[in-house]
Amino acid sequence: MSNALNHKPGIALGYRLQWEPVQECHVLLYPEGMVQLNETAAAILGFCDGKRSVIGVIADLENEYEADDLREDVLTFLHEAVERGWVRYA
Repeated sequence: MSNALNHKPGIALGYRLQWEPVQECHVLLYPEGMVQLNETAAAILGFCDGKRSVIGVIADLENEYEADDLREDVLTFLHEAVERGWVRYA
């Protein structure tokens, strides 16, 4: 597991994270459509820049939101995001 924490997640090619005023939420745009994101998903994806490691994303989220123990939630989300093709690891 520790090796996976060193991977650097980034938004997959063909996807773009942006605020959608009409929807009043962040969305993930891709050629076939879009996915409306909840605040948590948008926050996690906002830190997935392909430069930070997974452990760095977790640490930055915990710092930004003054929260502890986000590791399992972030790992679960990233696993699902990779399976859906939204995130890739550098």
